[in-house]
Amino acid sequence: MKGASAAAAGDSGDSPVAVNVRVRVSPGTDGEIRGTVVEDFGELAGHAVDIGENQIVGPARRWAVALDAGGLVFVDSDQLVAE
Repeated sequence: MKGASAAAAGDSGDSPVAVNVRVRVSPGTDGEIRGTVVEDFGELAGHAVDIGENQIVGPARRWAVALDAGGLVFVDSDQLVAE
């Protein structure tokens, strides 16, 4: 899915979120951080893993963002705005 692009729910429509695009994570909040999208998991995102009654892992997030301050976060489209 590398390089795939798609508009995010929080976008103005002028700058879609895509791999290699600068973004703000949690825009307009005290926790706002900036970074660059490094991966788009597209159709692979959003599926939890359950075995019997036990949830092994929650739903995956759509985007991987390398933060300017260091580190990596995984977020959904509604948590991003392209710069």
